[in-house]
Amino acid sequence: MTALSSTDMDWLAALLLDVGTAEIMPRFRNLGDGDVQQKTSAADLVTEADVAAERVITDALLDRFPDSMVIGEEAVAENPALLEGWSQSDKLAFVVDPIDGTFNFASGVASFGVMLAVVQGGETIAGIIHDPVGKDWIMAEKGSGAILRRLDGRENGLKVAEPVGAISRMIGSASWQYMPEPERSRIAANQALCLGSVAYRCAAQEYRLLCGGHIHFALYNKLMPWDHLAGSLLTTEAGGYVRRFDGSAYRPEHLDGGVLAATDIDSWNMIREALWRT
Repeated sequence: MTALSSTDMDWLAALLLDVGTAEIMPRFRNLGDGDVQQKTSAADLVTEADVAAERVITDALLDRFPDSMVIGEEAVAENPALLEGWSQSDKLAFVVDPIDGTFNFASGVASFGVMLAVVQGGETIAGIIHDPVGKDWIMAEKGSGAILRRLDGRENGLKVAEPVGAISRMIGSASWQYMPEPERSRIAANQALCLGSVAYRCAAQEYRLLCGGHIHFALYNKLMPWDHLAGSLLTTEAGGYVRRFDGSAYRPEHLDGGVLAATDIDSWNMIREALWRT
């Protein structure tokens, strides 16, 4: 088994910064005709920045880690077979979302991020979410806690919010748009039981809020590995509790079953009961 070194983590963070600076930010609010295309719907987009950023990240990863594999969102869109059996290998696998929040990016809204998870032997061993606008990172290695790292090198530990004991005192994010009916309408309506809700259309930024102690939960039905592996590890390392909707552990191979990330197990159970209430 290959372990990442602290030097490797620094290199990965620097790679995401470089790609954000060279490939993503110059195109932000500068996309031309033909630079934005629909994938599955008008809310599921890909831009020239996504494609260029993933290509540069992939080439750099394979140059530094030649025996690894890269699972990129745009590569899988072109070749879905890449998802078959990838997560059980003893090889390092880098799971990349070049721009999470593409709808926001394409709309000129500064709420997006670059997400990278490192998987080996069926376990997520590291995760990084980079904010190209703020030029900082939230980062975690399994078993080592989660940190916020600023561009000047300052670091702060991340910790989820203290439990508040009642759904009426919680603020959270529930992404219900990919849910089937009647679950979709039930979750959307029951969010009104909460103190407040956030909907950034960007898991990268919602996980950042959760890990930083600013919200109490984040819920997602659509499970693609590039959207949630980094964030779920970061949440866990920040002291939170992450499970699929049925209470089982979320693992890299899972593509369904939803995921609910919360501050602690009691809050998780409270949210699960309240939002699915009929």
